[in-house]
Amino acid sequence: MNHLVKSKKQNLRLYLFGILSVFLLSITTFAHGVAEGDKGYIQEITGVNIFPFIYLGAKHMFTGYDHILFLLGVIFFLYKLKDIGIYVTLFAIGHSTTMLLGVYFGTNINSFLIDAIIGLSVVYKALDNLGAFQRWFGFQPNTKVMTLVFGLFHGFGLATKIQEYEISREGLIPNMLAFNLGVEIGQLLALATILIAMSYWRKTDSFLKHAYTANVLMMIAGFMLIGYQLTDYFVN
Repeated sequence: MNHLVKSKKQNLRLYLFGILSVFLLSITTFAHGVAEGDKGYIQEITGVNIFPFIYLGAKHMFTGYDHILFLLGVIFFLYKLKDIGIYVTLFAIGHSTTMLLGVYFGTNINSFLIDAIIGLSVVYKALDNLGAFQRWFGFQPNTKVMTLVFGLFHGFGLATKIQEYEISREGLIPNMLAFNLGVEIGQLLALATILIAMSYWRKTDSFLKHAYTANVLMMIAGFMLIGYQLTDYFVN
């Protein structure tokens, strides 16, 4: 009987690992993609279009798996809403600043390099959650500062993708503010989904046991994203 239970648990773990592997592969493949339909629509319209840009911002953040993965890492071991609010606000300040300024001034940074740095942010957060910096290097980076800094890079990633829309300069500022509002709405929706899932998982006996594995998988996803983007950078 015990053998059957143990076998079922092993099969369940392999099944979950398979699902996570497919999910991680999708992260490296589809992160930051600009849908052709969205791109065509934006290229055709001019002037102030508040609601379409709110929708695009929310859609981009909610389906931006690299952003969500970093956000998951940030709140993984945060239990108090106050702490979650502080870190999410720092991340929002960072990506909002560089996104708005990057688009307004037309700052054009290679998207592959930016996405590779975003992948690095995921690796950093996974290593931080694993306590690797203290164990391996004997120091602990300031987590609030790092969240803000990587938020700035995530914002450059957003700015790069927005510029791929080739949007009209007419109504640019209100449209970008609307897009940023959409990004924050998408981030809140993603955050709420993560927190609900995490709240149930944390109540189980398996949370602390599998937290290590989850962060190792997160680190692997970050390295996969880095490798994928750097390959595209050197090939293209």
